[in-house]
Amino acid sequence: MPNAAADRWKGASELGVAALLLACGVVALVDASTLSDNAASRGPLGSAVMPTAVGILLVGCALALTIDVFRGGRGEMDGGEDIDLDSPPAWPAFTAVAGVFLANAVLIETLGWPISGALLFWGSAVALGSRRFLRDIAIALLMSFGSYFLFVEVMRIHLPAGILSGVL
Repeated sequence: MPNAAADRWKGASELGVAALLLACGVVALVDASTLSDNAASRGPLGSAVMPTAVGILLVGCALALTIDVFRGGRGEMDGGEDIDLDSPPAWPAFTAVAGVFLANAVLIETLGWPISGALLFWGSAVALGSRRFLRDIAIALLMSFGSYFLFVEVMRIHLPAGILSGVL
């Protein structure tokens, strides 16, 4: 009889996804209920409308997925066009990219986005296997400074300039 119970739950990992969706939806709805309208609110819709809609959609998706799993629905394994599902995960590349993201989070206030962003882009490219270091540095600098000026000058969204604050 224990095998029947195990067979029933075999492949039901979608219930974990449903639980995560439900938790995110509940958090969104609770947070939306605590929002108050402020001076930035314009028009008939308040500031809680979008978080409430997202929360309702997340809860609805969680319920639909749960019903589907209990009715016997199972997700198909991703075939992947360029992924060998039998090969082990590339843990060195994963940890290197995670380290680069963590370094960016730590250094962004001190160095500023233009420099920490360039390190992020360059480090990610190297971690994922690129060996054209000079080209990658040039592209990383172009992307980080370009995105900095796009955000700061065009969209008027503040990004930290860090050690370049007097220059930029």
